[in-house]
Amino acid sequence: MKTKLILVEDDQDLGTVLKQYLEFSDFDVTWFNHPQNLLNEIELVKTVQLIILDVMLPEIDGFSLARKLSETVTIPYLFLTAKAQSFDRVLGLKLGAEDYITKPCDPEELVLRIKNILKRNQPILEEIISVGKYVFNRNQLTLSYNDEVFQLTEKEAELLSYFIQNNQKLVTRKEILESIWGENDYFMGRSLDVFMTRLRKYFQYDKSIKFESVRGIGFKIDLPKK
Repeated sequence: MKTKLILVEDDQDLGTVLKQYLEFSDFDVTWFNHPQNLLNEIELVKTVQLIILDVMLPEIDGFSLARKLSETVTIPYLFLTAKAQSFDRVLGLKLGAEDYITKPCDPEELVLRIKNILKRNQPILEEIISVGKYVFNRNQLTLSYNDEVFQLTEKEAELLSYFIQNNQKLVTRKEILESIWGENDYFMGRSLDVFMTRLRKYFQYDKSIKFESVRGIGFKIDLPKK
């Protein structure tokens, strides 16, 4: 499942470039070239993970727009500012700003900053969590079933944590590899297959837990809590 973003940028050329690059980087982007258009579709804000806001917008500036949106939902913002424009850090932080970047911006840097923000805002996993009939202790790297305790490797625990955070979602191989291994290539892909085999073996005693392979895409995970 792609991460959903909203981009609010009134510059037609820049907006087109950023939207295309973000979509090429596997984000689902809804672009508004006028702030009022977003306010007219306020319910959409509840479905996205991040909003990229130009500070200098027609009629409603980016700070005012963020203030209006915060009345409906709490969401992280990344502000776009002109090179010569001063950025009010205190005001931005109060409004939920996670970062800001000056225009014209390097799309690759923008993608990196977005990924860092999303990573910081991932829900914090509890130290001990029930997964079906199992108990997963993230800090101790253990997975328990009745009296049997499996000692996990750091990578196994990291992968299981990722699946718990993305439970019942369709996650692509690319998303998993870039998040856990930091890169997406053939050898890392083979490594992922090995780890998936290990996880399936660990969870073989609870048939309600499913690691379903979706051919050509990735995995659909179902990890019911006790």
